Amino acid sequence: IDEIDPDVPYAELWIGTHPSGPATLQDGRTLEQAVGMELPFLFKILSAGKALSIQAHPDKSLATQLHSKDPINYKDDNHKPEMAIALTPFEAMCGFRRMEEIAILLKKHKEFAACISERAKLAMFLAESRDEQREALREMFDSFMHCPKKVSEENLKLLLTRLQIEENSLHPHPHDSPPWERKCARAILRLAKQFPNDPGAMAPFFLNYLLMAPGESFFMAANEPHAYVAGEIIECMACSDNVVRAGLTPKYKDTDILVNMLTYSQGGPSIDAGAPLESDGRILRYTPPVPEFEVLIMTCQPGDSISLQVGKTPAIFVIIEGTGFFEEGDTICRPGRCYYHPAEAPSITFSVPSEKRGPLKVAVAHQNLHLDIPTTYRKASMIPEVPFVSPTVFKQGNEDKLQDIGVNEYDYEM
Repeated sequence: IDEIDPDVPYAELWIGTHPSGPATLQDGRTLEQAVGMELPFLFKILSAGKALSIQAHPDKSLATQLHSKDPINYKDDNHKPEMAIALTPFEAMCGFRRMEEIAILLKKHKEFAACISERAKLAMFLAESRDEQREALREMFDSFMHCPKKVSEENLKLLLTRLQIEENSLHPHPHDSPPWERKCARAILRLAKQFPNDPGAMAPFFLNYLLMAPGESFFMAANEPHAYVAGEIIECMACSDNVVRAGLTPKYKDTDILVNMLTYSQGGPSIDAGAPLESDGRILRYTPPVPEFEVLIMTCQPGDSISLQVGKTPAIFVIIEGTGFFEEGDTICRPGRCYYHPAEAPSITFSVPSEKRGPLKVAVAHQNLHLDIPTTYRKASMIPEVPFVSPTVFKQGNEDKLQDIGVNEYDYEM
């Protein structure tokens, strides 16, 4: 894409070699042909104007099973850990709330409690050990997801009516609830407008609701529930298109698989603001605890220049914001343009003329070169041990400079 049309809505831009949306170079070759093999990561720009589904991504073992049994809905046999970096204020639901928070909400919202079995509610209040809490969370989630449709829809309507009354100015005590509870209620009202009669709108009662500032990021390991609600992000993940869904979507749902695959750990992901590269503090790295990918964000101010060396590994560049030049002024950088940087190519120097009013921001994705010093974590118990993959496995072609990439454009969710 040479230019971004401000009048055209974009849901996702894919840059990678996955067969569901392979990128192409201007000379007509696919990116996989240029690299010589499949890239281990998939790079995306995502704009969520409407909430995406309640979902999780399988680990490698489960992905292999799902792809073998149902290759139509599960496109490949790879896992899909992913990292999101906010470009704008971003809202997401990630991971299960802590038991004490869910217990408070069960007591306070009888409509939510009515969608969960008595046995599951009792387990939520009595669980003590970590294993008991995991099993209680599983039973609660299983009970909610399998609640009879008539029961859940009736209670959702009752809940929405009450929350709307409590949200208006006539309510005598609008601030009696703590901020996190008010945020939860507003999120439910918003989701219910987007997905009428979908009980998944009650997901903020049991999933953490995050509000992220631009530049902040989080990592989602396999088998963790999440749903992106609103805003724009950079997203990088292992090269996979596997998604197990169970709510807030008209797409294929696999509720039983989702219930059985989750880790049922409590608490949301850690929020990461990136770490400056030792070689240049104007370049931030976002490094997950997996070998397939990491992301760099470079910010070049007017009148400055930055040389970027990504190492002996193929990389993808996306111009995020501003205008400038690279290759000694021969190539103009504009938002939305994407480039492939071969493994053997020399370092690149970006520059911004002093008369420009704003900085040039460039996002770079490549295989993880800092696996031993990640900047973002989930919980150690959730992250499977994955052996490091050396970046030297990539074949080197004959290219010696950046090449424009054709980006695949999608109007559907992850």
